[in-house]
Amino acid sequence: MDGIDEVDRCPRTDRSDSELLAAHTAGDPAAFRALISRHERYLWAVAVRTTRDPDDAADALQEALLNAHRNASRFRGDAQVRSWLHRVVVNACFDKLRRNTARVSVELPEEDAPDLSDGIDPADRVVFRLDITAALAALPEHQRLAVVAVDVEGFSVAETAALLGVAPGTVKSRCARGRAELAKLLGHLRTP
Repeated sequence: MDGIDEVDRCPRTDRSDSELLAAHTAGDPAAFRALISRHERYLWAVAVRTTRDPDDAADALQEALLNAHRNASRFRGDAQVRSWLHRVVVNACFDKLRRNTARVSVELPEEDAPDLSDGIDPADRVVFRLDITAALAALPEHQRLAVVAVDVEGFSVAETAALLGVAPGTVKSRCARGRAELAKLLGHLRTP
């Protein structure tokens, strides 16, 4: 069909991610779409795993893609483009979660609804989630990205190293430091 892939309706390209990003910054109107089409499922999965809410994930992903589109010229090339997009999406997700903390609400059950609770106060759950979100946000970015990728998203150390463009040992040390800091920041949540 004249160079159009029927699955994603974007021009077929054999260009690398770096070439597509460079073409976008040079003014190629189709390059960014081709780049995002290549990674959209992966980026969506990152957003959903990070926010744990499809609506928040959609908002964060949209914001992340706008930021990536606008700031593509700032990409230094010291990591893979996919790793850079991963970071942009995770940061947008954290921003979305931080904004949500200002508008937290707990839906009240209907009077005749059966009690399906597990005995934990919903307000305590919200506070717990806010504490964890704040603690993650307090970590340096390099530690936060490693901890979220390994402990939240379930990537292996090797996969995380490839995503972040660093050595596996670096991921391990960042995770260890991040976990140690989280233990300090969240120590008040431990039950005696």
